[in-house]
Amino acid sequence: MRLSESETSLEPENILEQPDSQGFAPVFKNNRFLILWGGQIFSQLADKIYLVLTIAIVANQFQLPGQPISKWVSPITIAFTIPAVLFGSLAGVYVDRWQKKSILVISNLIRGVLVLALPAVLLFSQGKTILDIIPLGFGLMLAITFAVSTFTQFFAPAEQAVIPLIVDDCNLLAANSLYTTTMMALLIVGFAIGEPLLHIADNLGLQAGLGNGIGKEILVGGAYAIAGIILLALQTGEKLQDSEKEQPHPWQDIKDGIKYLGKNQRVRNALIQLVILFSIFAALVILAVSIADRIPQIEAEQFGFLLAAAGVGMGASAAILGSKGQNISRSRLSLIGSIGVAGSLTGLSFATQNLWFALVMTVLLGAFAALVGVPMQTTIQSKTPVEMRGKVFGLQNNAVNIALSLPLVLAAEAETRFGLPLVILGLAAIALLGGVLTWYMMRNED
Repeated sequence: MRLSESETSLEPENILEQPDSQGFAPVFKNNRFLILWGGQIFSQLADKIYLVLTIAIVANQFQLPGQPISKWVSPITIAFTIPAVLFGSLAGVYVDRWQKKSILVISNLIRGVLVLALPAVLLFSQGKTILDIIPLGFGLMLAITFAVSTFTQFFAPAEQAVIPLIVDDCNLLAANSLYTTTMMALLIVGFAIGEPLLHIADNLGLQAGLGNGIGKEILVGGAYAIAGIILLALQTGEKLQDSEKEQPHPWQDIKDGIKYLGKNQRVRNALIQLVILFSIFAALVILAVSIADRIPQIEAEQFGFLLAAAGVGMGASAAILGSKGQNISRSRLSLIGSIGVAGSLTGLSFATQNLWFALVMTVLLGAFAALVGVPMQTTIQSKTPVEMRGKVFGLQNNAVNIALSLPLVLAAEAETRFGLPLVILGLAAIALLGGVLTWYMMRNED
């Protein structure tokens, strides 16, 4: 894939030192950020609903009566996860070498085409099998899922690398707060109303004379395509250096990124703090089922209420942080957030008999988590040189995806061996220790 090497000659807005600004007003006046934000909304909404789409296709076309759907969902989840682990760092190398706008646009348009091709692929493969065991349509859907996830690995670091190009350093905290608020809102919306949205799309498709089940693919694929079209208007102001026009040397570039993290303590500590945070939340996704199972007022399958409560807390906290948090040092915000996460987890370990107490603790957990995540992401963006951002964000994407994967394997085993309350208290201790160590090493650097 050869991307164009020309771009507008606009200078990045964050070259000049500007006084601290308050709130979201400067961000909302930044047309370039608004374009990126619009692309984020449609792209991440499509990401969240895509998994719901594949589960709906499985339920309608592949699952047999009385057969557990997990047999089909597990391979889809694996196909979506493997590219994140394999290609996260590698994608970051190319983000530094290629124009980020082109990556943002092309990755969304290709994902849109892949999803829009699903109805034709499923129709073509109907009644055919692989080795007389696996339906061909399911195998091709796994391949499309793998491809969609692969292009997502390019989109994620490119998006993170563009933000500091188009936003002044003094407004990065507000921009990241808005980014996090939107991400959490779309996470809740995507999983909460994904199925009804797909149902509505199918009904509209039938009314328009399209085939049964095609509407939902048009909804998801169309959202990716709209994101790509919106991002065509983005002007990043980036100018590729001669070294960036050369062919990438992937493994050497990855080593350069690792070497940079080894030398830059502040960026490295912020990345470690984010990895710890994502590991805790990944473990809680598994443990939330057991927590819900012990609460008399809800059933185990309603664990989504707890996760949604954490999302509400995180989104609200990120919004407040973007408006009021510019004058507080990032290391102090992270310390406060880590202490709050530890306290909320401690409370949650004793909240297995009361739904309202559990919901309050998970809301607080999300709120304090935003005090860790937003400032640390802002630190990585503002303290990483332009030529290293793709590599660093690629490594971050890789580390976070591994951090999300390992707890999925370890959390259930730890709960069986040590018990639910003790595991949650262990997560609280990890959060507190990570926060205190990060603050100690960064306390004089804000």
